[in-house]
Amino acid sequence: MELALYCPVYGYYEKQEDTIGRRGDFFTSVSVGSLFGELLAVQFSEWLDLLGSQSVGSKACLSQSAVGSADAARDIGEPRLQLVETGAHDGRLAGDILSWLRQRRAELFERLEYWIIEPSARRREGQKRHLSQFGPAVRWAANLSELLNSAPSPLTTQQLPWVCGVIFSNELLDALPVHRLGWDAALRRWFEWGVMIDTGRFRWTRMPLNESRLAHHSSPITHDAFTALSAVLPDGFTIELCPAAEEWWRSAAAALRCGKLLTIDYGLAAEEKFVPERTQGTVRAFHQHRLSDDLLARPGEQDITAHVDFEAISHGGELAGLTTEQFVTQEKFLTQITERVWPVSAPPGQWTPEQRRQFQTLTHPDHLGRAFRVLVQSRM
Repeated sequence: MELALYCPVYGYYEKQEDTIGRRGDFFTSVSVGSLFGELLAVQFSEWLDLLGSQSVGSKACLSQSAVGSADAARDIGEPRLQLVETGAHDGRLAGDILSWLRQRRAELFERLEYWIIEPSARRREGQKRHLSQFGPAVRWAANLSELLNSAPSPLTTQQLPWVCGVIFSNELLDALPVHRLGWDAALRRWFEWGVMIDTGRFRWTRMPLNESRLAHHSSPITHDAFTALSAVLPDGFTIELCPAAEEWWRSAAAALRCGKLLTIDYGLAAEEKFVPERTQGTVRAFHQHRLSDDLLARPGEQDITAHVDFEAISHGGELAGLTTEQFVTQEKFLTQITERVWPVSAPPGQWTPEQRRQFQTLTHPDHLGRAFRVLVQSRM
């Protein structure tokens, strides 16, 4: 899965062609239009306002940091705030967010550093072209570690080895590589689904389960409550384990000195992991807006995705000291934002037909409203 999606030469996400939208293989909330980014910008601005007021009043984000002394803390003045996006694709969401902030919240925009975490050099170049109008407000890093060790930006003289602001992703974690675990009903034990080559084609094969892999990750099959359930699972019942998503979430939690950690993605709550209609797990492939029957076909030419285990990543965040604030559908999350801004902005009744269409697509349960979940954790 990692090679098929991210190989620098043949990977699906490394191809020059646009894979998102009407001409691609799937739609995202970003491809619906600019409203998604604008609503996120409204929410982010509220969170950043709160962080800014707390920082000025109590130096909450400066204490016990690399600044060192009270005099140095005073010299830094208003602390800079960060928006950190991981998985920015072509930069369109970043552009929508930054455009709204520059137009509607100019004073906040001037204090903001917008970071994009992007390991692909090719994608970074495309993002830089798309976001060139925002100048030094936008910076790039290959990973969170590089961000935390980066030199001061042209907008600030301080190097602060943590994030004070919002770290977020949209449809990132469901595209990280997973391990597929299957249940052997006869032997009453788990195995791992591997991939082998047979007469020039890829096919699935059963492999012994690497127990040490489970020791470092939140797997449902290690829970006591799962013992009784396993007795009734059919042979070959499959679930996924995504160490990469858990590791990313833990790293982001560790990097967050104060603020919010948010992801929007396809995913499952705890009670949805083991249901009769999901015997083959949640991994699926898309090609030209159609569900592909063969996950192993056309490597590098079709998208491969798996539902996020929200229980696992939220648990990891809480172990890192974060507090879970919301776990809701995209419908509820975006509707809550619009309800709060009605008194100071144009209500939906005054939106253009295009804005109303976008909002309906983003929030209707039969479109994107119920399929996507939103997890928000915080450290204040």
